[in-house]
Amino acid sequence: MGRNSAYYRNLIATVLRLSESNEWESAVNEWCIEGVEEDETLAESCVCGKEELRYLFTIRNTINESTLSPIGSSCIKKFERTDLNEEIAVKIKLFKLLHAIEKNKFLTLSAELFSRKLLRHLYDVAVFKASRFNNFDPYNDYQFMLDMFNKCQRRTEKEDKRVSAIILNSIKPSLRQMLNKKIRRKNEKEAL
Repeated sequence: MGRNSAYYRNLIATVLRLSESNEWESAVNEWCIEGVEEDETLAESCVCGKEELRYLFTIRNTINESTLSPIGSSCIKKFERTDLNEEIAVKIKLFKLLHAIEKNKFLTLSAELFSRKLLRHLYDVAVFKASRFNNFDPYNDYQFMLDMFNKCQRRTEKEDKRVSAIILNSIKPSLRQMLNKKIRRKNEKEAL
């Protein structure tokens, strides 16, 4: 979507209409990501008019509480805000991880499924659980996983076992719950 495309002009007009500021450069700072859903059927269109969205973001104006939905990640990236771009990357990585769980794939701590920011997000949403193995402090598991993700040398067998234990006992069960909620919401929408 180039800066002179109809999609880009539609995006700017829509955002400015719902913002307090009349200038794009300041209006984009009024918005935050409220939520995201995945549409595997690609049936939805962005507020800019682009069709076949996979990731349906909802953004909210923090000043006047207006919302825009669905808006695609490409349009949010046009806001040119690092914080929003990072949040988009985490949300999309989370969907990929959920799909791996849905397909019952063996999960490994790899860049294919994880990122530093995703690990932080998982910690922030309380995926890591207190246990005797982490001295009843979930932060210890988060920090261990981050250290293992960043590790340049090959992990030891003991480290690999602990990584697998955290994935199996904390990450996978929590994400299965998220996946079940996603499936329930999808079924509820289809029933309407």
